[in-house]
Amino acid sequence: MTGPAATTAPRPTGTAPGTGHRPAPWVRTRLRATPLAALLTAVLALGTVFLATAFPRVIDRAADQGLRDFLRDRGTVATSMYASAALVGGAKTLDDDAAVLAAHVGPTLAVAPGGLVYGARSGKSRSLTNPGLARPEAVDPEMGLLYVQGLREHTTLAEGRWPDAPKGASAPVPIALVRDVATTVGIHLGDVLNTAETLQGEEPRKAEVVGILNATDRNDPYWADLSCPVQACLDFTRGKQPFAYWRLTGLVDGSALDAVQTWQTGAQDFWRIPVDVDRLRADRLGRTDRELAAYLTGNTANQLANATSRPGLQITSPLPDLLDKATARQQATAPLAAIGPAGLAGVGLVVLGLAAALAGDRRAVELRLLQARGGSRTGVVGRLLGEGVVTVLLPAALAGVLALWLLPSPRWAGAVLAGTAVALFSLLALPVRAARLWSRPRAGSSRRRLAGELTVLALTVAAVAEVRRRGVAPTGAGVDPLLVAAPLLLALTGGLLLARLQPLLLGAFARVATRRPGAIGFLGLARAARGGTEGERPSVLPLIALLLAVTTAGFGSTVLGAVDTERTHAARLTIGGDASVVVPIGVPVSEGFAEAAAKLPGVRASARIWADTEVFVLDGNGATRVFAVVADPVAYAEISRSLGRGAFDAAALSGVTGGADAPVPALVSTALARKLGPGATHRLRLPNGGELLTSTAGTVDGTPALQGDDRQFVVLPAGPAVALAPELDRSNLWLATGSVDQDRLRSLVREKIATGAERATAFPTAAGEGNGDLPGYSVRTSAALSAALAADPLQSAAARLFWTAVLGAGTLALLAVLLTLVRAAPERTALLARLRTMGLRPRQGLTLILIETLPQTLVAAVGGGLVAVAAVALLGPAFDLSILVGADIAPGLPVAVPPVLLPTVGLAALVSAGVVAEALIAGRRQIATELRAGDQR
Repeated sequence: MTGPAATTAPRPTGTAPGTGHRPAPWVRTRLRATPLAALLTAVLALGTVFLATAFPRVIDRAADQGLRDFLRDRGTVATSMYASAALVGGAKTLDDDAAVLAAHVGPTLAVAPGGLVYGARSGKSRSLTNPGLARPEAVDPEMGLLYVQGLREHTTLAEGRWPDAPKGASAPVPIALVRDVATTVGIHLGDVLNTAETLQGEEPRKAEVVGILNATDRNDPYWADLSCPVQACLDFTRGKQPFAYWRLTGLVDGSALDAVQTWQTGAQDFWRIPVDVDRLRADRLGRTDRELAAYLTGNTANQLANATSRPGLQITSPLPDLLDKATARQQATAPLAAIGPAGLAGVGLVVLGLAAALAGDRRAVELRLLQARGGSRTGVVGRLLGEGVVTVLLPAALAGVLALWLLPSPRWAGAVLAGTAVALFSLLALPVRAARLWSRPRAGSSRRRLAGELTVLALTVAAVAEVRRRGVAPTGAGVDPLLVAAPLLLALTGGLLLARLQPLLLGAFARVATRRPGAIGFLGLARAARGGTEGERPSVLPLIALLLAVTTAGFGSTVLGAVDTERTHAARLTIGGDASVVVPIGVPVSEGFAEAAAKLPGVRASARIWADTEVFVLDGNGATRVFAVVADPVAYAEISRSLGRGAFDAAALSGVTGGADAPVPALVSTALARKLGPGATHRLRLPNGGELLTSTAGTVDGTPALQGDDRQFVVLPAGPAVALAPELDRSNLWLATGSVDQDRLRSLVREKIATGAERATAFPTAAGEGNGDLPGYSVRTSAALSAALAADPLQSAAARLFWTAVLGAGTLALLAVLLTLVRAAPERTALLARLRTMGLRPRQGLTLILIETLPQTLVAAVGGGLVAVAAVALLGPAFDLSILVGADIAPGLPVAVPPVLLPTVGLAALVSAGVVAEALIAGRRQIATELRAGDQR
């Protein structure tokens, strides 16, 4: 038919034969049907993939930054390369050779911008004989000459003029002095400084002070290691009785290098080449070390000697030792840095598996319906993958890009690999679970579960046994994967065991609850014992997630706590107590100082001590050199007991029975006692030549005044020993226990000891050595030493990374519990609604929810804490914390409850708060929405 009639013919209905049918788009329909579930899936994928991509970047950045901070804290002197050669040519030659030296630095070693320092200096200092110069102990000051390039950029001219070339061979050398140097030594503008004839017979020289300079910044690295150019240095003569004298440096012009050459034998050109530590990378330490070795003594060094025409060119650097230490410390902190992220990864995988299991359980009816209507496994899995592209892959790609952008790092392969693995796991978890519906049910699932659990148990036992057998991987092997995996395997085994025991324990509690009035407790415990819901639920997964989080936190916290404890103990052993004062030879620790120091806040016990190494025990076999200690026995015994080194009974050294010839009782070291024999009487030869008769009153394995326990020593009581040898009353050491403030103790030393020795005026405060002590004095406290040992950027970075991972693992564990509660909430709410119709009050409903949901959280928290303690007990002997502590200590990780208790309680409180919040929300749902007609739940 043609014409208008054709346009008015009725169209066939959609159900008539031949009608075209276009099925609704699967992905769009599913996303519209369950928008909240799709959104939660996307958020979960975004968060887990971001963490998986970010943590490798965080680890890399932390390692790099820790290395750079570690080197930067050591200062420019420690991170530079030093080249030196005999002084030849002039300033132009120095400039040319500096350019050559800087140009040959390798690709991983870069010169710090603006940090190259070079010049020429005289071989040694020469004594200045001018009258009126400062001579602290009647020793002439000594001065050397220095030319350093860039002097005018780092100083300002205060008086006079800049130095220039000498007017003639016999004319004085024009020099400039920094004002602080001139003031300290007593030199003025225009002075002509005369030198004495040297031991090598070199003729006296003269130098004229033509300029007084002000240093722009005395702490500028430019001045480092230049032999006192901006501040006079107090030095001491060598010998049994050292005497103090000032040492200074005169600054000359580049045109006066001939004068530097003739000032003293051995003048040298020098170049300091500071390495740019901000360019160093932790993953390239091996390559950097090889380049550095080539520059110092290898092919590069030979090339530089030829290029500069200096066959005697010597290049040294403390940097190789620093890099070795950094590598060792990095490898020591690697397990701690890896345990946290490994625990986070384990919890994350459990959460993703739990989310897939809950999604599959929620959609089981839908998938079975598709199967009954002839849907193929391939078709359904393909459609689920299509959903995953929108809900998983797109958020995962966004998360990966964000992590790479927000956390820049030169290494990206590990981050991309980890993010991709997590994204694929998230994408495939639900389709794989759905595909199982098309598989024939197989009998013996309980046997398969038992076989799987036994396999995990066997792997755990093997891992623990191997770690205990061989210990931690040796230095240079990198992160020990077995040591990192062992705590996680223990946590997994503990989770599987708790999953077996939890129904039995809760069932027992439920039976006990039947004897008490009311049905709420029994009903809640009974539901908790069987999983809380009708049908199969993956209840073991949130238990494992929480157990992994608690175990990881407890184990790592124990390691950190042990490091802090051992560091404090090591600091006390090094000090000999909690505070010590060591004075120069000839300056005694007075009784007035000891009395005033004993009254300082926090001091519990203190003692004046005479200690010397020049004491000999005379016996039939000759003389044995020993370390002698003379102290008040009561105070010294208290210090020994508090320190835990060489504790003894003060009564063993109390008094002397008999006449003046009676031997003085003495404590001797175990090694010395074996040599002398028990109860023997021997003579001690003192440093001044006198002798003292002693008898062995006991043996000890150590003593506070002596660091280390492998030396031979004797301890004498002060009263009897001083009575027979008065020179032993000139104490040179003060020890104390308690919380002593170092600054107050140092001030007291200045006031009571230094003033008494008339050194406060001779040695001005400005001449101190940076730590605030007067030269020759040492004031230390264990708290300050412990803080210095703890100021390790590598360890701090590892600790921050660990706690960040613990926080992330705890958050994911909370999410795992909440996912389970949210999935079971409809069924639980329906039950509450039905119970409300039977008279259940709202408060009772809330109690029922808490009794049903909290036990799993509390059991997992307690179980995780116990597993953490077990992990420390089983794996602790494999740990050597010496590098982390910063001192040699006995290997092993002690079991301690407080470090485990804090993270356990914290994570349990976090998860419990989430459970309570969910229970409050669930308890407020309306009954009318749950008891509608046709409810099938």
